[in-house]
Amino acid sequence: MFPEYRDLITQLKGKDAHFTRLFNEHNDLDEKISNLENNPVTHETAAEEIHKLKVQKLALKDQLHEILKKASAA
Repeated sequence: MFPEYRDLITQLKGKDAHFTRLFNEHNDLDEKISNLENNPVTHETAAEEIHKLKVQKLALKDQLHEILKKASAA
C-alpha cells in the first residue's frame, strides 16, 4: 500500500499513534477479508460481510492517504 510513501509510513508509524492505529486496523481488515475469501466454507455465506469489510478498509485507506499527502507536503 502506497509504495511511494514507504519511508514516510515508517516515520509516521514511529511517531503518530493515530496513523499507526489506522494503519494496523487497515491491515487487520485486509487479513480478515483474505481469510473469508480464501475459506471455501465461508466464502459464499460471507459475501455481505466481505463487502462491508472492504468498504471499511477503503475508508481507512482514504484516511491514511490524506494523512500521507499532508505529511509529505509539510
